[in-house]
Amino acid sequence: MIEKLKYPIGQPKIPKHISSKQIKEWIAVLEEFPSKLELLVKSLSNNQLDTCYRKNGWTIRQVIHHCVDSHINSYIRFKWTLTEDKPIIKAYFEEKWGEIFDSKSGPIEPSLILLASLHAKWVYLLKGLSEEELKREFIHPEGNNAVNLKTNIGIYAWHCNHHFAHIYNLMQAKQWIKN
Repeated sequence: MIEKLKYPIGQPKIPKHISSKQIKEWIAVLEEFPSKLELLVKSLSNNQLDTCYRKNGWTIRQVIHHCVDSHINSYIRFKWTLTEDKPIIKAYFEEKWGEIFDSKSGPIEPSLILLASLHAKWVYLLKGLSEEELKREFIHPEGNNAVNLKTNIGIYAWHCNHHFAHIYNLMQAKQWIKN
């Protein structure tokens, strides 16, 4: 049960061969995510925003702020990868970032605005990348594994759906969703 709460859509499953059709579908997820998220959470009260989606998990507020933090880091990783030869990216302690006061108590509106702007810029970049650019790689310091940009698009499409499901499932369980 805890695994289903932790990974409501399962772990990411990125195919070995990634088609251009798959890339377009993933980019569409990135493009739609900010407005879908805003629509989902815009009417929540502060008490609802401060509800954890699972025991020892983050609150809805923390999840929203985490999405912005994570996606900003990913966008920068794309830029590094496009301008450097196999850069070693900077990892960050997302758990610690989620515990900083702005993530725990900050209003969600600035993060929703930032997420929408960031994704608009990110999607524009992604739609303009060539096949060769999509094959470029960065090195993740945890494990020293190379990640190409195609794969990273899939990882972040999954990330959007993963955290959307955390919030949606909680809201459904609490009967906060109006049908």
